[in-house]
Amino acid sequence: MLYNNKFENETSHSHQNHDHEHASHEHEHEHEHQNNVDDTQPTTTPDTDTFTWRISGMDCPSCAQKIERGVLGLPNVVKAKTVFSTEKLVVSVSEHDDKTRQAIENKITSLGYSFQLDDEEHNHQHSHSMEKKDFIHLGVLAVMIAGSFILSFFNEEYGQYAFILSTIIGLIPILKKSYNLARSGSFFAIETLMSISAIGAMFIGATEEASMVLFLFLIGELLEAIAANKAKKGISSLMALMPEETVKIVDGKREVVSSKSLVPGDIIEISSGSRLPADVELISEIANIDESALTGESIPVEYRSGAKILAGSLIIDRTVQLKVVSEPGQNAVDRILQLIEDAEERKAPIERFIDKFSRYYTPSITLVALLIAVIPPLFMGQEWYPWIYRGLTLLLIGCPCALIISTPAAITSALSAAARNGVLIKGGAALELLGQIKTIAFDKTGTLTEGKPQVTDIITNNLTDEELLYLAAAVEAGSHHPLAKAVINKAKELNVELTQAENRQSLAGIGIQGEVHQQLISIISPNKAERLQLTITPVHQKQISDFEDEGKTVIVVADGQQVLGLIALRDEIRPEASQAIAELNDLGISSIMLTGDNQRSAHAIAELLHMQYRAELLPEDKLKEIEKINLTTPIAMVGDGINDSPAMKAATVGIAMGSGTDVALETADAALSKNSLVSLPKLIRLARAANANIRQNIVLALGFKAIFLVTSVLGITGLWIAVLADSGTTALVTANALRLLTKKYDK
Repeated sequence: MLYNNKFENETSHSHQNHDHEHASHEHEHEHEHQNNVDDTQPTTTPDTDTFTWRISGMDCPSCAQKIERGVLGLPNVVKAKTVFSTEKLVVSVSEHDDKTRQAIENKITSLGYSFQLDDEEHNHQHSHSMEKKDFIHLGVLAVMIAGSFILSFFNEEYGQYAFILSTIIGLIPILKKSYNLARSGSFFAIETLMSISAIGAMFIGATEEASMVLFLFLIGELLEAIAANKAKKGISSLMALMPEETVKIVDGKREVVSSKSLVPGDIIEISSGSRLPADVELISEIANIDESALTGESIPVEYRSGAKILAGSLIIDRTVQLKVVSEPGQNAVDRILQLIEDAEERKAPIERFIDKFSRYYTPSITLVALLIAVIPPLFMGQEWYPWIYRGLTLLLIGCPCALIISTPAAITSALSAAARNGVLIKGGAALELLGQIKTIAFDKTGTLTEGKPQVTDIITNNLTDEELLYLAAAVEAGSHHPLAKAVINKAKELNVELTQAENRQSLAGIGIQGEVHQQLISIISPNKAERLQLTITPVHQKQISDFEDEGKTVIVVADGQQVLGLIALRDEIRPEASQAIAELNDLGISSIMLTGDNQRSAHAIAELLHMQYRAELLPEDKLKEIEKINLTTPIAMVGDGINDSPAMKAATVGIAMGSGTDVALETADAALSKNSLVSLPKLIRLARAANANIRQNIVLALGFKAIFLVTSVLGITGLWIAVLADSGTTALVTANALRLLTKKYDK
């Protein structure tokens, strides 16, 4: 069957033999699931094993890098990857033994972080905040500093000794961590800079400031931990959506099983007020579902039997039975978490630049601080004390924490916000590009339309409607193609007996044919009739034109060179399509429809949606159109079929409908998980907000650094102001990034 629309372009996939169709082109419009490759998982071979830990206490991506470098230096470690956003450490080792695992855990502990094996019970319940011993240390230091100030009022000399003791007590854990980091290759960590500054301040007699700097630093660490905790709350809340246990129906009996053990085909029972442990198909007649945690849609959705529902959704009003359709680890929540983890692999260009910049920034500032401390006294006759003090102050400006976290904090928040609004984005690079989009191209069938065409008109020659449908349905039997299914459904509706044609074969570039009771029946697109030497009468041609002017698709059923009849089908426009296109226009984004449909049908739909269009396009034509537009303006391509994949790949950003094929979802940079076009303008607003947020964070981080660099060199600000500004800026950019989680992205 070669239709003059999107389905025409998919002929080679959908009209081979029945078995091939079933295996390669199951284009049903339901939630299909891609088998995501875990990019955060180190590549394993038969000679390696993998351990996974949850790490607590990481305040910024540089912490993750420290852990990664430390673990990579251990014997038997083949590869290590630390994911800051989900606090995961994944290590591949060449020897799977307790000694190797213990060495890794000792290294994590020595770097100042706590851990938990990911397969241990309650692995999702891990703390982001400082440990109890850290609070005790901070409290002891506060008491000692207060006591030192009081003592200095009565005896200045003893007060100085007290401040020195306070500094030493405060330095012990920081020096230990600095030493371990240096051994791991992190020579310019903030702990190292802090240690040098505090020790230097003691040597020049600034003991009060040395102890205060350490105290403020620990306060700053606490604030960063709190900010990091809030930044990760969105991800933790996603993890919490998944129930640990589920009621499974086995041979009519109810059994409580681990949710992780569920496989496709299992029948489960979920009571009112409980969440779904997997992507499922509804068996019960009806269910009201709250999907707000996944899509941001606050109004419950009513689903009927056979509907697909995403994991993490909440059953509202009754106990229902469902069939599991997702593989373990591949449900909707798992895919969101995986994309967020993968985002750290797919860094935005600005993020890659900052990573590179920070590697040179800290050593450069350290060198400048050294020069500031020694050049004026040695070559300009200046006093040592003030210039060493300024050098030590400048050293604290060398910590790049605020700059490093400025981009990933915004990106992680934006990805979490997108997931809540029914959009999955594959990383920071896609997010940054989405904010630059000026044009969006849409496939028609299954994207702008429902993808569920229905037969609207039947025109016959000397046959009844039932007889024509009998022949057409026989040729289409077994096909999962939307138009084929529409013909078969219409036959069923009219109680037509269904059979299957013999010797079915695809006519390359034309359509499909098969033998029904030794009668060769062909099903083709009207504009391909000449290639079968089939003559369409003027009357039929007029009928075809009228149908196409109404936005319908027409197929011709023929017996040899004789037209037996016409079948017109229409695929209804998605109810939210007009609203989505209008909102995109308000955002200054132009929309264009790229379709294989005929010109008249395409014009009718484009006119209703107030958008441009290009019609009668093969997949390669869509690709050329995208490449042409992309030369002058950033463009996104939205599609759902196999034939859309080349164009989606060529676009600046590819966006897949959530009900699309695996190939489309794999190719895309983003996916509309709820299959709703209203998510598109939300996505654009979010991407623009994220890009603006990143720019704000970078300006804040670099701006404060620049200000305090100048004031430190001029001697205006001292050590404690420098460390307070550093920690405060880190907390500030994190808090700014968190605004993306609470912001509304509706019109």
